[in-house]
Amino acid sequence: MTTLSLEGGCACGAVRYAAEGTPFHASLCHCIDCRRVLGASPVAWFSVRLKEFRLLRGEMREYRSSPPALRGFCADCGTGLTFRSEDSPDEIDVATATLDDPGVVPPELHLWTSQALPWALAADGLPRFPQGRPGG
Repeated sequence: MTTLSLEGGCACGAVRYAAEGTPFHASLCHCIDCRRVLGASPVAWFSVRLKEFRLLRGEMREYRSSPPALRGFCADCGTGLTFRSEDSPDEIDVATATLDDPGVVPPELHLWTSQALPWALAADGLPRFPQGRPGG
């Protein structure tokens, strides 16, 4: 993937962000936590280095959904925007659908397929992993 300058935000417009650099870990997550927190299955994510992500407007609140996980959201409308793991402190995952142009960062694989809803696994030919990211 090439270096991109991406912008996005929440449903109400209170929070706007920019993500610079080269996105990585573009994935569709089927885990129960993502499903419950964002109300969708699967949830598309991509990662950037934390130093490449910045808020342009507003502030996010964070919710600890599990011991290492912090999920960022708009306190006004509730839109889920980010995921950070204390196990990977130099990166941040961004909810792809919150981009102004989500088609720019297509998913490359499926994660947590062991927790997938049977009707949520598209026959798209992308690699599938029963748990988290390959290699950690």
